Amino acid sequence: MRRILAAMALLAAIAGPAGAMQSAPVRSARASATLVSEADSVAPGKPLRVALRLAMAPGWHTYWHNPGDAGIPPDLAFTLPAGATAGPIAWPAPARQPEGPLLTYGYSGELLLPVTITGASGPLAVRLHAEWLICEKVCVPESGDFRLDLPEGSGAPGAEAALFAAADQRMPRPSPWPATIAPDGTLFVPGSVGVRDAWFAPDATGAMQAAAPQAATIAADGLRLALTPGPEFHAGSPLAGVLTVRDDAGMQTALQLTATPGAVPAGAEPLGVWRMLGLALLGGLALNLMPCVFPVLAVKTVGLAGLAGARERAAAWHAGSYTAGVLAAFAALGGLLLALRTAGGAAGWGFQFQSPVFVALTAWVLFGVGLNLSGVFEVSGGRFTGAGQSLAAREGHAGSFFTGLLAVLVATPCTAPFMGAAVAGALAAPPATAMAVFLAMGLGLAAPYAAMALIPGFARALPKPGRWMDVAKQALAFPMYGAAVWLVWVTSQQSGPDGVVATLAGILLLGLAGWAFGLAQRMAHGRRGRGPRIARAVAAIAFVAAFALLPGIGAALPAGPVAAHADDGTEPFSPARLAALRAEHRAVFVDMTAAWCVTCLVNERVALSPDTVRRAFAARGVVYMKGDWTRQDQEITTFLRAQGRDGVPLYVFYPADGGAPALLPQILTEGIVLRAIGATAG
Repeated sequence: MRRILAAMALLAAIAGPAGAMQSAPVRSARASATLVSEADSVAPGKPLRVALRLAMAPGWHTYWHNPGDAGIPPDLAFTLPAGATAGPIAWPAPARQPEGPLLTYGYSGELLLPVTITGASGPLAVRLHAEWLICEKVCVPESGDFRLDLPEGSGAPGAEAALFAAADQRMPRPSPWPATIAPDGTLFVPGSVGVRDAWFAPDATGAMQAAAPQAATIAADGLRLALTPGPEFHAGSPLAGVLTVRDDAGMQTALQLTATPGAVPAGAEPLGVWRMLGLALLGGLALNLMPCVFPVLAVKTVGLAGLAGARERAAAWHAGSYTAGVLAAFAALGGLLLALRTAGGAAGWGFQFQSPVFVALTAWVLFGVGLNLSGVFEVSGGRFTGAGQSLAAREGHAGSFFTGLLAVLVATPCTAPFMGAAVAGALAAPPATAMAVFLAMGLGLAAPYAAMALIPGFARALPKPGRWMDVAKQALAFPMYGAAVWLVWVTSQQSGPDGVVATLAGILLLGLAGWAFGLAQRMAHGRRGRGPRIARAVAAIAFVAAFALLPGIGAALPAGPVAAHADDGTEPFSPARLAALRAEHRAVFVDMTAAWCVTCLVNERVALSPDTVRRAFAARGVVYMKGDWTRQDQEITTFLRAQGRDGVPLYVFYPADGGAPALLPQILTEGIVLRAIGATAG
């Protein structure tokens, strides 16, 4: 008796007092039920959402619309004024509920079952008779009658709107990719790299044997789920339901899908460790040719020039310092990415550039490197990369190490060929294997520079250091300034005008700090006194003031989406819209991009913007959808993982006939795009 009274008190506290938008509760020892409304009033002609709210005592549960092996789903019967109608229940994604040898689908804790009412034209009296079955060791049928009287008004969200927002987060998302169901009950979903567990609940009762095991096989080409057909399964007919997947980090996602009947392709072998390492090494090598790395070539060129006339052993040590910097940066990047995944975050390659604060910091670093190359100030009293000093000097090796760090910093906005599969495979592998893949990528990036330094006689063949190096060093500062300008533009896409002003103010302050620091260095060479100390103080104050701007950059709001614009013939990506277009048998070209991704921007200019490609899209009725990953977007992250990728760019073409989607290369040409959509056979 004491336990029953305690449960009743708990449920009363959860349900709370009756309010204007919440009916009087119907309580039992097992649950408390109320009728709630999302809005404070009814706006004539606008839809309104109401819901049955069930707060169940610990250990008790109720059922989904397909209860599984046993149970009865809740039933809602509305009585409304003439002209108003209630739609179907929007069912949240269910959980599996073992009950002895049986398995049911349902809910525990707190449950909201939303219903949309349309056609209301004035004050609305909502009457609801609800029945539900609630079970623990025994099952008890319960029911209640509820009433809400809503006045006419603006339809603004009310005190219970937060409940509906939380319920929306539990709804299954439309699946962004097609699925296939074989006659033997095998469900095939393409992509799904990174998935560790999956289970399927059919919409139709009896379509599958709920308690039967569902063996999941995750391969490079997708997920295969072995379902056991039930008495209501019909080979050759579509199968609708909810697919719930769990990734390596424990993040669970529910997807509403309809599998079309067909043959399931033979399983592809997952990437082996050595193949992943090979792809990572090739991807790192290819990064040296990507536009992202062009600015750092200035620093590498000056460093190579400094090797002229040096002993080969000294050159090898500098190559080792540069390689160590690259590997340290890749290890830190890989470790952070794995830590975010373990903590449940949705991070992929280049994830750090989704932060406007990181983008602004990178712009400042590149601007500061440019100032150094221009001769505004010197590092450690010597040249930036140690040219003009002994190659064995400590400062020179620090410069080589920093050059390696900088190379990785500016390389991460790019995704080179071979990298997509390597990164996705690494993030689906054990941590030790994943870290080995990232280090292999670093070795690939460092290999060309290290090889040139280690080639016998290469250092002696370079021109001797001289006045030309100062001129070349100053000229090569301008790629750094250009990269900083590009990153300011990226900030404008992420943080709007306020973010740009703050970033440019930081550049101005850093310019002042660099000038004052260089002035202090020059004054220290000529005389002693307070002048150098005052200049250094000015540099320190300007430097600290610049970093004080960072919180404002992170807090500034973006001006709006940047990846899709109505005036250029594209539309924003959404899984629901993609599923609708696929259901209409429309051809769709999906472009996943980001403002900080140089490869994406180059592909768009070279292969996707030309008139020939746009005319071919229009002639063949291809819908061009863009997904903007400039800032974090969970729906885009889910889509990327489903295609076996963890970064942008990603290009997927869905044919109009419902066939399997085609993944395009990460480096595009007009011909590749036209051939993919079937506009040319060339």
